[in-house]
Amino acid sequence: MTAGREAADRVTIQGRYAGSASRFTAYAIDLAICSGLFALVLALVSYAAKVVTGQPVNWSGGSIAIDIIFIAWQLFYLGYSWAASGRTLGMMALGLRVVRADGTALNAPRAALRAVAFPLSFIVFGLGLVGILVQREHRALHDLIAGTAVVYSWDARAARP
Repeated sequence: MTAGREAADRVTIQGRYAGSASRFTAYAIDLAICSGLFALVLALVSYAAKVVTGQPVNWSGGSIAIDIIFIAWQLFYLGYSWAASGRTLGMMALGLRVVRADGTALNAPRAALRAVAFPLSFIVFGLGLVGILVQREHRALHDLIAGTAVVYSWDARAARP
């Protein structure tokens, strides 16, 4: 084996802290999934209610109750995904994983804490997200509270032709 080939075999980004673009894109994918599933459930409930009662159900766009239910649904989706596998569908698509700050696997209580703390990063114009841009570990407020970090979980060697 040549020295160049040996160096190429060691190329990996697995375990490195995920950058802001990867994290934002993963969240955008997750938000689209959450919104789509939520809209589908609302449509199914509306259809079932119309079949049973004969009256159409109108979900007003400005309803605080619907907004609260959507936020709860999104937090459940994120928390359950992090607790079950350490990643959401959006994170899976980009090769990201949530781990404890020391690099060990995430457990369910810490995943739940991260999900509950997640909205805090968006309060006050998203200042809790600034850490993703300025810290070496790219950790947001909810990462600091839960003691977590987001890392790349795929090996670059597998992506080579």
